Amino acid sequence: MTVSLPLVVVLGLIAWGAVKFLGVRVWLVVVIALFGFYLADTFVAPAIVSGTRTGVDAVNGTTHD
Repeated sequence: MTVSLPLVVVLGLIAWGAVKFLGVRVWLVVVIALFGFYLADTFVAPAIVSGTRTGVDAVNGTTHD
């Protein structure tokens, strides 16, 4: 059986777990999320997208053309 989860759901679960079990403050999670949105508008965004795609492909054992 194959289960497909969007990356945003996985990251959301990790953030929830960090707040719940590691004692990370909610405001810190919000600040990091906002930093990600602002970072997406910089010259670094294509490298982040490429690196994320490569990491997900490595975990899934697939490749993109």
